Amino acid sequence: MEKRTLPVVGLACSACSANVEKKLNSLSGVKSASVNLLARTALVEYDATEISLEKMKSEVNAIGYDLVIESNRSAEAIERRELQLLKQSTLLSWVFAILCMCVSMGWLNLGGKTMNNQVALLLALANFVVCGRGFFVKSWQQLRHASANMDTLVALSTGIAFVFSAFNTFWGDAVWSVRGIEWHTYFDASVMIITFVLTGRLLEERAKSETAGSIRQLMGLAPKTARLVEAGEIRDVPIATIAVGDVLEVRAGDKVPVDGIVTQAESFMTEGGAYVDESMITGEPSPALKQKGARVLAGSVVSQGKFRFKAQQIGEQTALAQIIKMVQEAQGSKAPVQRVVDRVARVFVPAVALIALVTFLLWWLVGGNAALPQAILSAVAVLVIACPCAMGLATPTALMVAIGKAAQMNVLIKDAAALESLKTVNAMVIDKTGTLTIPNQNIDFTKADDLPLESRETLKPHAKEAMDELQNMGIEVYMMSGDKDEAARYWAEKAGIKHYRSRVLPQDKENMVRQLQAEGKRVAMVGDGINDTQALALADVGIAMGRGTDVAMDAAQATLMGDDLRRLPQAIRLSRKTTAMIGQNLFWAFIYNVVCIPLAAGVPHLFGIDFQITPMWASALMAFSSVSVVLNSLRLKLAK
Repeated sequence: MEKRTLPVVGLACSACSANVEKKLNSLSGVKSASVNLLARTALVEYDATEISLEKMKSEVNAIGYDLVIESNRSAEAIERRELQLLKQSTLLSWVFAILCMCVSMGWLNLGGKTMNNQVALLLALANFVVCGRGFFVKSWQQLRHASANMDTLVALSTGIAFVFSAFNTFWGDAVWSVRGIEWHTYFDASVMIITFVLTGRLLEERAKSETAGSIRQLMGLAPKTARLVEAGEIRDVPIATIAVGDVLEVRAGDKVPVDGIVTQAESFMTEGGAYVDESMITGEPSPALKQKGARVLAGSVVSQGKFRFKAQQIGEQTALAQIIKMVQEAQGSKAPVQRVVDRVARVFVPAVALIALVTFLLWWLVGGNAALPQAILSAVAVLVIACPCAMGLATPTALMVAIGKAAQMNVLIKDAAALESLKTVNAMVIDKTGTLTIPNQNIDFTKADDLPLESRETLKPHAKEAMDELQNMGIEVYMMSGDKDEAARYWAEKAGIKHYRSRVLPQDKENMVRQLQAEGKRVAMVGDGINDTQALALADVGIAMGRGTDVAMDAAQATLMGDDLRRLPQAIRLSRKTTAMIGQNLFWAFIYNVVCIPLAAGVPHLFGIDFQITPMWASALMAFSSVSVVLNSLRLKLAK
């Protein structure tokens, strides 16, 4: 099985992402597919012997979207071009809208009502063709495959308003006036709907770009060029041309281009060594001394001296690339609550269309032909205001911001479910050696029994502060140690931990997790070694130390880069804030539809209240609801 994150082009609402996800999951050979509306990516696990990327692309193209699988196509470039086109369409649509409004309202008299209506018809038609064509093309593609999305609602509402207005323009007097019914045209409403929807999308795009800031920041750590040492000469080469085994040189202020091993180093302060700032990768604040044989990581910055090193991991194999991939996959994953929302989104658009039809029929049946204009306007307003965008953006926006912020805190979250689970943790099992403490270097272990306990290892900086904070949050902490009881008690007291166990084996750690779970607790396990793997895999949330073994990190759902254990309570707080944010977003998105759909349908008239949301204002409110959800999620960036 292969797993790939593929950019998706053309997503506009949660129904769009649900349609693409449904299509991919229906294909033979695809084990699972998860489409993220905000990241505009599809995380696909598939059997390459059964299905190709080209086949997936073809199937997705058929329903009006696109997968970027070609190496010579850049998803970022496509998105920049689409954003530029969206800006142009929005600006031009406002021009059409203002002109159409002036003509329709009679502010510009072009020779009477008939002429004004005909000019408004031409302006509305031009707006459809130039600015709103995409809505109609995509809705037709959706209809051909028995699906629907936001484009369907926009195309239906504007199309109905336009056709009814065009009918009135040419036959209004013959059909309505002779029956004593006053008739109107609604070209301005059809134009304003498209204008407000485009404006909302533009505002969404700008706000969404802020949520992807962490990924761009990580990608910006890698330099574009490197200094290649070859045949005694140094020359600048593109980073893509570097091969394993090449010797590269970096100087003070340079970014390390790939992972490798130092072969030669020098500094005016340290003989045979240079200092490298790895804080953006490991979270360690102090520059690390790099001497011959030391490992260096792509994206780190030479703060002092210079050195040469041999390239070992390049391209997607570097630690930085793996971190970026993990964050992208985590941001593209879905929390359990989002899957519920996606199921709702699949039936939401057809349900809205049905509500709009019922609204039209009720107005017409109750009011007769005289209420036909009101019936059409009410149905159009319902179609416009009930866009599922806000509902679809509620969860992924908060998750994407939170996972990005966690990465900036040097906590790598594997998936959205892990982030959601962190909030429920009320017990934490933590390994001692390598996790809570650092073994001292250069110990003569043949004389270890004669050494005082504190000589063998040191408590990590801020460890006690982190343990105190966790316990103040109501989380019970259990330290597990293979040491004898005296040593385990000493380090538990030093760290401020009340519960500890000594002389434990790997199975004992697993049993501890199992016992706490049997007591009804939600358990997080923090460890760094192979002997922690069983407990990490069993825990509700496994947290591995970034300096630990690859096996431990593979078994865990999160990785803590560096030695600052204060990131543990910070990650749990972030999870709690994120979950609360998702709840707020879903609540307001739900309430928005519960309140606004009846107002758009004209329900207040049943109680003698002359109030109704018009199609024009419906489109404005719909745009505002989507933007407000994204902006609310961005508040997580400000969380301390």
